[in-house]
Amino acid sequence: MISSKLPGVATNIFTVMSKMAEQYDAINLSQGFPDFDVPSKLIELVYSNMRAGHNQYAPMQGVAKLRDQIAEKVEKLYATKLNPETEITVTAGGTQAIFTAITSFVREGDEVIMFEPAYDCYEPAVKLNGGKPVFIQLPPPNYQINWEEVKKNINARTRMIIINSPHNPSGAVLSEDDLKQLEKLIVGSKIILLSDEVYEHIIFDNKKHQSVLKFPNLLKSSLVVFSFGKVFHATGWKMGYIIAPEQYSKEFRKVHQFNVFSANTAVQYALAEFLKDEAHYLKLSEFYQEKRDYFLNLLSYTKLDFVPTPGTYFQVLDFSKLSDKTEVDFSKELTQKVGVASIPMSAFYHRPVDNKLLRFCFAKSKSTLEKAVERLVKI
Repeated sequence: MISSKLPGVATNIFTVMSKMAEQYDAINLSQGFPDFDVPSKLIELVYSNMRAGHNQYAPMQGVAKLRDQIAEKVEKLYATKLNPETEITVTAGGTQAIFTAITSFVREGDEVIMFEPAYDCYEPAVKLNGGKPVFIQLPPPNYQINWEEVKKNINARTRMIIINSPHNPSGAVLSEDDLKQLEKLIVGSKIILLSDEVYEHIIFDNKKHQSVLKFPNLLKSSLVVFSFGKVFHATGWKMGYIIAPEQYSKEFRKVHQFNVFSANTAVQYALAEFLKDEAHYLKLSEFYQEKRDYFLNLLSYTKLDFVPTPGTYFQVLDFSKLSDKTEVDFSKELTQKVGVASIPMSAFYHRPVDNKLLRFCFAKSKSTLEKAVERLVKI
């Protein structure tokens, strides 16, 4: 009999629902991936860099040209100057960056504060490293952080706080005041901040992304994670990066080099060239807001309730007027009988929670969204 290091963990809900979507020929609005193409120019750049011979291991910290471009982008967006040699590391996606960051700093008995609902990779990574997750729940529908509650949960064992904005799965967005309150709690302490900002460019209604990179005092104690997959519609490429002060980057790279060592070489060179075109990522919010608004307009003809998501490409829908079933049971019924797959929000909590809420991904073509809502209107 094998003694599991994660005895309470089964196959994650994204895999389960995507498999069900395929099994029942359902429209898959569960897992967060676009069903439209990567920019053709970027694909051509990947191909040309493969043809140019960029097919062997990249430098462990990432291709220099790409790190230089990331540093330029950060300075333009957030007025923060970085040393690309010592403060930027290219990773095999955002999840790898998060796992490696937690592994680099969390030791046996350390406490890590995280906010629920939470992206599902945080808790297992903490537990695998002997840490203790400390959960603070964010109340729907706005999912705002109560900083007084955070303060009460900080003690001598608190090693790390994990934040995520724009927030998966709720879409909630942290304000400038949120970051300032967090700064007061962390600056001068030994607490490390891990900031998951993979949806930095997908934020709506003229809101501005309040990155940790804009707060110099906070950045001194932080590791900040980003994703190329979310920006360039290429989630399957598993490309991301992490920004941290030199002393933190050194520790991160010690683990990173034995975890994946390096990320895809040709894609790194291609991204370095493509990042010179600012038009794509600066127009991403507008691009996805059009999809959000189109989706919500269609949904207004259903019996599902919603508060428009402020960010990400996920929308939370309330089915309480339609059924008394649990979120898991109703999401399975939608997949099997209606033909639309979603994710129950309860999947993002460590203990059972049932608010009659489901998460839907709208990073889809208009025709996909139309077909999905045609089915949802019938329930």
